[in-house]
Amino acid sequence: MPQHDVLVVGGGFAGLRAALGARASGADVGILSKVHPMRSHSSGAHSGINAALKSGDSWETHAKDTIAAGGDLSDRSAVEVMCQSAAEDVVALEHMGVIFNRDEEGRIDVTTFPGSSQARTAFVGDSAGHVILQVLFEQIVRSEIRIYDEWFAASLLMEDGMCKGVIARDLRTGELHPFHSKAVVMATGNLGQMYNGGTCSLTGTGDGVALAYRAGVPLIDMEMVQYHPTTLADRGILITEGVRAEGAHLVNKKGERFMERYDAEAMEMSTRDVVARAAMTEVRKNRGDKGHVFLDMRHLDKARMTARLQETLWLMDDLEGLDPSEALIPVKPGMHRPLGGIKIDTFGDTGTPGLYAAGECASTGAHGANRLGGNSLLDCIVFGRRAGESASRYVRGATWSPATADLVREQEEMLNEVTAKDANSDTAGAIRRDLGEIMDKNVGMVRNLRGLRKAANSVAKLQERFGALGIRDKSGAYNVELRAIREVGNMLDVAQVIIGSAEARQESRGCHFRSDFEARDDENWMKRIVAMHSEDGPKLDYEPVEAG
Repeated sequence: MPQHDVLVVGGGFAGLRAALGARASGADVGILSKVHPMRSHSSGAHSGINAALKSGDSWETHAKDTIAAGGDLSDRSAVEVMCQSAAEDVVALEHMGVIFNRDEEGRIDVTTFPGSSQARTAFVGDSAGHVILQVLFEQIVRSEIRIYDEWFAASLLMEDGMCKGVIARDLRTGELHPFHSKAVVMATGNLGQMYNGGTCSLTGTGDGVALAYRAGVPLIDMEMVQYHPTTLADRGILITEGVRAEGAHLVNKKGERFMERYDAEAMEMSTRDVVARAAMTEVRKNRGDKGHVFLDMRHLDKARMTARLQETLWLMDDLEGLDPSEALIPVKPGMHRPLGGIKIDTFGDTGTPGLYAAGECASTGAHGANRLGGNSLLDCIVFGRRAGESASRYVRGATWSPATADLVREQEEMLNEVTAKDANSDTAGAIRRDLGEIMDKNVGMVRNLRGLRKAANSVAKLQERFGALGIRDKSGAYNVELRAIREVGNMLDVAQVIIGSAEARQESRGCHFRSDFEARDDENWMKRIVAMHSEDGPKLDYEPVEAG
């Protein structure tokens, strides 16, 4: 029966950094992940990580840019912590072994990403995600932290108001086992698989968000779902903002740089929400081509592109057979990252004793209504470290009190119910495809009351279908059908919260755009939406945001 002081659930940036933070603070740490850490979604991050590293920049300017991009909805204390910590945490990554691009003086080089007033995004060509993840994993091995990969967290062990571990399914055998710990750090990544055509890997099914929500932990900012402006039109593969930072243009089928109509000053360097909606508007006004617009890189220096955008060029050639020095690249917006998640403070504390969270399954409120490119990786690294350190401090003062055998048995019986049902003609895959279509159509870049209510009704019907699902494959080892059922159940629960929160926010701000409430409404909506689980669906409350 595995037990650790701190159990980290998730093996991406936030999870690995939390584990290292907890271990450095003296805790015995284990990492549980449904895939090997090097296969986590974090490896696909092409961009970079923000920090005020150069003269002329400052953490205050970084904070100002973050708040402005977030539509003034950001939690000021979280922004301050993130931006003040940025330089130290980026240098710490360098000392671990991340070889960032260097400038002429041999210092960490930076580039200017859309929405930022200064060059502050440190990068590793266009492969920052893979490189940073590799280095963090090396440090995990060096620290002799135990990794349980190919284990699926199925339920939190909650007893006497405390989190005492998780119950997880061994994907190799299909067996359920309790993992006892004094503290759990949820770092399970994002929920992009509930949308069609997104940039998220297959692992992003909202597992940690759903587990915490069902356990009575509040969620926050769930209506804030960010679309990335440039994904390969037919595949949803992300084209990094680094391409636009290098000077690429966005053009419609007439060859016009259409961003002049939407943000004549910043053009392609405007924030993600503005550029994504601009591209969608061009398509809707018949100035796109077969549902997409184009990224024009033909004027860029080929040698510089090869040096700084090697992976992007390889993807374009390998997947589409395109040479961007000669051809336009068809792109369209795609669901990229949620901004909301498990409500945490700047120490990763959920308010539930023993339960912490970090990364894309959680929200400190730092990003408000829109996230800057380069701030996502920073969020994972800064708040991942802080969550791990906080969990370690907590366990030093906690009495060891593993969950009772009765609770474990009750949870295992509940989780095994689905295996006792006989299959019908429906499948988890069919429900998942229908969910993706509903969310993308009605709860995507542009929402309105009619579409949101239609989505709510449709998801309720999907819940009924889900409740009737049985299982065809009764075997244990690598039962992908059973895993798919658990994942789609998680996504359905979280989808209800996103829809309810989006309906409640009757304004447009950042990545949340209501066509029936197109104006930003500071008088009524300088507040964040908090959702709690109830038998009748999500129960919403509100938290004011500090102005200024």
